[in-house]
Order: sequence, then structure tokens, then C-alpha cells
Amino acid sequence: MPTDDNAERLQKILAGAGVGSRRACEDLIFRGRVTVNGRVAQLGDKVDPDTAEIYVDGERVIVDRNLVYLAMNKPRGVVSTMADEKGRAALSDFLGRVEERVYHVGRLDADSEGLLLLTNDGDLAHRLMHPSYGVPKTYLCEVAGPLPRRVGRDLQAGVELEDGPVKVDSFRLVDTLGKTAQVEVVLHEGRKHIVRRMFDAVGHPVTRLVRTAIGPIRLGDLRPGRTRVLTNSEIAALFKRTAG
Repeated sequence: MPTDDNAERLQKILAGAGVGSRRACEDLIFRGRVTVNGRVAQLGDKVDPDTAEIYVDGERVIVDRNLVYLAMNKPRGVVSTMADEKGRAALSDFLGRVEERVYHVGRLDADSEGLLLLTNDGDLAHRLMHPSYGVPKTYLCEVAGPLPRRVGRDLQAGVELEDGPVKVDSFRLVDTLGKTAQVEVVLHEGRKHIVRRMFDAVGHPVTRLVRTAIGPIRLGDLRPGRTRVLTNSEIAALFKRTAG
């Protein structure tokens, strides 16, 4: 265990990360439920919170104070860049209180809205975006109706696009509103404009697109233009979803 000035008692670090009270964290350590850098921790251990990989019951606990994990509800009309050379509204316009330099995980086109993840954890961002991890994304779409039943079947079976076939993991009709239908689709594809292009291919263009979830993280009632800090359990769920 480190002996430099940055090292702190493990139970203090865990308590500061919201795992529980300091006494409860001591009990977790005593019962062998905490590992640090692959080794079962012991009471009295000191660790460097900026470098240690700490797990409780097999779930990662983020204790590095320099790492930031945010959820944002991107409004329609905002481009998915931190700054825009054309002067359009960009993500940084909504991050006034965030001092650290963060990056967006994936993109939403300017006409789409909903959940974006922002972080300065490059390793996690890479895994969330890499197709080999197949992180699912959930979208609520308003499309031109009426919507025949075959549309859902076609999208689940797969449609051919100019850059190859694509299919949704799941399809659900949410509501029908006159000449508009609301549907929820889940897919793990990350190609540009993939949802809009799929619905164009089946003859029902998207008129509104909202991403409501990325893996285990849900948009919930977060208002457009607002951000929130991910909870420890949400961060742990992201690491678990992209493990291996």
C-alpha cells in the first residue's frame, strides 16, 4: 500500500464515496468484501484515491476525485460538440459549473434530443462507444403514421441500408396520436443517423427523436439543458456492463 502523502485510510475513502458510514465501511473491509488493485483489503490499509481500483462486492467504486461522470439532457437544436465554429449552441454552453474538461460519449444530431453521457474517463468512454461491447441505447421516436404491424417485424428482422444491414434489439408501440405514432426502439448500433435512416427505409420518417437510456443509465425526469452527476451505483453499473 502507498505511503505517500496522498494515501488515506480505506474506510475514509469509501465513506467519502458514499458507500456507507465509516463504521459500515470498516465492517465491509473486515468481512473481506473490499478489494484494492486485485487484493483483498485489510483494516488499516491506506490507499491513493487517485490511482487505486477499489471494488466492493465485485462492483467498482470510483474514488478518484479527478474523474467526472455526468448525464445530460441535450435539447433539440444543440450540436454534440463542446464548441461550434459556426456559433451554434453547443454542449459547453450548458456546463457552466463543471470545472473539469469533459467529453461527450457518442453523439446525437442537432435535431435529436435526450441522454448524453459526459466524462473525462477516457477508458470508460472508449468502452461505451466501442461496438464490441454492444451497449444498448433506447430511443423514443415519433414517426409518421399510421404504423402497420409489419414495421416492427421488419425492423426486428433487419433492413438493408447503404452501409449494411441493421436491426433493432426490440420494438414497442407506445401510442398512436392521429397521423403520428410513438414507438420505443432499443439497439446497440452506433452508426450516424442510424435510427432515422432505419425508419426512412421502412417508409415512416422520424419527426422527433429522444434518447431515453444508454445501457443502465436512464434519462428519467432530467430537464432539457440540465446535467446531473451519476450516482455511484450508476457508475458501477456502467463498469459492469462494459467489463471484459
